Amino acid sequence: MHGALDDTICAIATPPGEGGIGVLRISGPRALDIASQVVRLRSGKSLHDLRTHLMALADVCSYRMAPGVLQGTESRSDAVLDEALVVVMKGPHSFTGEDVVEVQCHGGPVILDQLCRGVMSAGARLAEPGEFTKRAFLNGRLDLAQAEAVLDTIRAKTARSLTIAQSQRRGELSREVEGTRSSLVVALAHIEAALDFTEEDIAFVRQDELLRVLDETLIKLRRLVRSGQEGRIWREGAAVAIVGRPNVGKSSLMNALLRSDRAIVTPIPGTTRDMLEEVVSIEGIPVRLFDTAGIRVTEDPVEAEGIRRSHLAWADADLALILLDGSQPLTESDRLLLRREEAAQAVLVLNKCDLPLGLSREEVGQVCPVNAGIHDISATMQIGLDGLRNAIRSRLLPSGLESREGVLVTNLRHADAFERALQGVEQARQSVQAGRAGELVAMDLRIAADALGEITGAITTDEILERIFAEFCIGK
Repeated sequence: MHGALDDTICAIATPPGEGGIGVLRISGPRALDIASQVVRLRSGKSLHDLRTHLMALADVCSYRMAPGVLQGTESRSDAVLDEALVVVMKGPHSFTGEDVVEVQCHGGPVILDQLCRGVMSAGARLAEPGEFTKRAFLNGRLDLAQAEAVLDTIRAKTARSLTIAQSQRRGELSREVEGTRSSLVVALAHIEAALDFTEEDIAFVRQDELLRVLDETLIKLRRLVRSGQEGRIWREGAAVAIVGRPNVGKSSLMNALLRSDRAIVTPIPGTTRDMLEEVVSIEGIPVRLFDTAGIRVTEDPVEAEGIRRSHLAWADADLALILLDGSQPLTESDRLLLRREEAAQAVLVLNKCDLPLGLSREEVGQVCPVNAGIHDISATMQIGLDGLRNAIRSRLLPSGLESREGVLVTNLRHADAFERALQGVEQARQSVQAGRAGELVAMDLRIAADALGEITGAITTDEILERIFAEFCIGK
């Protein structure tokens, strides 16, 4: 952030385009003074006299300096833009901890643009991405993990990912982090006190007590580290590729899972030549579903490029669904797919179970012993899809961490910090058991405590803050 905290900032807080309502947000020490230049309360009262957190009906006006005005004079030209609802939220009881004014008018882009320009002419500057949330962090309204959860809340793709984001925004992850960090800081204080009084031979903490604290901390950290992979799936979604030879029903399966006719379906092999991607919720998990080109040997350069992309999608996916035509015997193209090393970790799907059976499970198992089992479906008749959805969920979330008590680690930055904290505590425990110098134990515990402090922002740098808040949109 390049602007000073004593600046008053403004931004349109609603998405671009037309809408029933548009919101302009103003925050900073001069928020009320600047808003008063464009807001006229219908009651005739001053904006400064408006009770905090109560809405009032107002007219909003443009604000621009009249042409030809001498420097230093305060003449302006006003024109009513729209009627609006205005709410004043006086600091520190606002999102940013500062005085905040929000103007809710009609959501036309021209109205909002002119209103924003007027506020800027009156003395505010345009907010940078994430600057409102950054001010909330800097003013102690949110810690860093809670601030990041605001962005997760906005980007949530399913009800479950929204629930996780909301729990982190309420501080559940932060409390877990601070509780763990507090235990390490207390242990570190005892060790450093003992180092200061080595000549007096005073024992500030017994070895068995220190090992107990470290063991309890390791249990918490290992659980949090294990939750990182599944947490990433809840936050970012999982990539699932549907692969198979041409004309086995990949596009039909994609349409069935999406519950819409997104992919073109024809009886002509090789219809899908490029990769289609759509986002769908499967048992609450946000999934990026890929319909790939049918994999076979071909002389067509366009189809060959599609097949190359199919292989790449399979390699990059969190999970692959290998689709076979259950009404026909295995072809050589099927066998080539099933012999791939990655096939053993895929979910095997036999499509067209509504037709006479032409393929036995035993035959498939002889070619590829699939760990995830074999699922019979009919994509066109909507048969077996619930079982397939359950299988996808079980493979993506094998340990079911989302149903356990405790928080999930959904952020890559947090996961990295937990990894470093875990390594520090493990190293400290080894040093205690080996009877190494207290300075070495203290150094490892300090590394672990600092890593945990990075998560909540107790310890941070400008570089970290810039990277985090740059992901936000302007107005948040």
